[in-house]
Amino acid sequence: MSCDIGLWGLAVMGQNFALNMASHGFSVVVGNRSPAKVTTTVERAKAEGDLPLVGSTDVQDFCSQLSKPRKVVILVQAGKPVDETIAKLTEFMEEGDIIIDGGNEWYPNTVRRSEELKPKGIHFIGMGISGGEEGARNGPSLMPGGPKEAYDAIEPIITKCAAHVGDNEACTGYCGPIGAGNYVKMVHNGIEYGDMQLISEVYDLMRKVLKMSNDEMAKVFEEWNSTELNSYLIEITYKILAKKDETDGTHIVDYVLDKTGMKGTGRWTVQEAAEQSVAAPTIAASLDTRYISARKDERVKAANILEGPIQLPTVDKEQVLTDLKNALYCSKIVSYAQGMNIIRAASDKKEWGVDLAQCALMWRGGCIIRADLLGKIQNAFTTNPDLPNLMVDPAFAAELNSRHMAWRRIVGLGVASGIGCPTLCTSLTYYDQYRRESLPANLVQAQRDFFGGHTYERVDKEGTFHTAWTDAHKDLGDLSGRTAGNV
Repeated sequence: MSCDIGLWGLAVMGQNFALNMASHGFSVVVGNRSPAKVTTTVERAKAEGDLPLVGSTDVQDFCSQLSKPRKVVILVQAGKPVDETIAKLTEFMEEGDIIIDGGNEWYPNTVRRSEELKPKGIHFIGMGISGGEEGARNGPSLMPGGPKEAYDAIEPIITKCAAHVGDNEACTGYCGPIGAGNYVKMVHNGIEYGDMQLISEVYDLMRKVLKMSNDEMAKVFEEWNSTELNSYLIEITYKILAKKDETDGTHIVDYVLDKTGMKGTGRWTVQEAAEQSVAAPTIAASLDTRYISARKDERVKAANILEGPIQLPTVDKEQVLTDLKNALYCSKIVSYAQGMNIIRAASDKKEWGVDLAQCALMWRGGCIIRADLLGKIQNAFTTNPDLPNLMVDPAFAAELNSRHMAWRRIVGLGVASGIGCPTLCTSLTYYDQYRRESLPANLVQAQRDFFGGHTYERVDKEGTFHTAWTDAHKDLGDLSGRTAGNV
């Protein structure tokens, strides 16, 4: 069999994506460092409909079974294993062939690998894949970036294999040149961090302030999933809260240790936000919360030392639930606004030409952050590709304006109850800072001029200015170079 595409790396994601491609009629050859996983995948293909999938015995055999130009997806652990896999594969590949890395890779590594492969004439694509094991098998969100001619060669395959929404729109598309696909996936994961933390803070207020049971909370989240909050993460939340241990009938979530792990993509997103000078406090707060959660032993000790409120506020349960729903929705809008602004800033700087409406479409199905909200986001950026911030889109502005008082009540309730709600709180702060014509930054800039002669601009006249704030300050003379180095 001369296969349409190959897949190397057969952990569960790799197996499922290979079976996905075969299910759509593409002939697939699979390979892996350990032969046992090749055998397992071939057996699965046979059992799941005698799919057009074959196994290979080694790298040379794997490459020999591919039609030209060869197209190979690799799904191995990010970092050194990717470099090692590329080195092995390229021994048996030639000019015009295409390698697609589907892992969660730091985008500068993808750019480096692309440059390293150019002398051999081998195209390299970095393609973010989101959707977990289920998405990989049944239709994930696919975010490819690389040479356009290489994308065009794989487009028929990935378009068929991606998730589809609405009028059969594929949740994939060309993100841009090399690095753009990994970047979009990185920010997707950063938004995912924020979304998960926002939901967990709402859960915390429900159980600690409203004293709701897991079953009660599950019912509320299930109801919310049929509203504007409909999303994959809300769906799995109510399923998690309702799940009981079959042996004793207790809720499993109560026995899960409160330490959140991470793979690093959230940290990369926050680093990139800083690099691009884009405020992303919701995503940053969600990352900080994971750091704090990891210090479990310290928190256990601190609980016996540090005090919180003794007199807790009296609340109206139904009002609080309504407010929680509105606060969560507003915060999600803000989180997406921050993520989109990171992508836009990097795209402008690197001249990638990333289409934010296309990003929203890619995320509408198959991926972890899929949500009804993304349809509205797609519409917003389709209507106005130059929209400076999602919050000022007329439809979203109306939503925020009608709900922000509920948002404020929830943040105040958390503070008064001693329940930390960092992402709900910082999302509101971001909204309040962005909507204000005047901020106290004038004082900060005056302080910088006082101690460092950093100068300032004035609101009443053009130019650069410095003040001798005390007798100890001297005239700085020419101020033209004083702002050099500003970011």
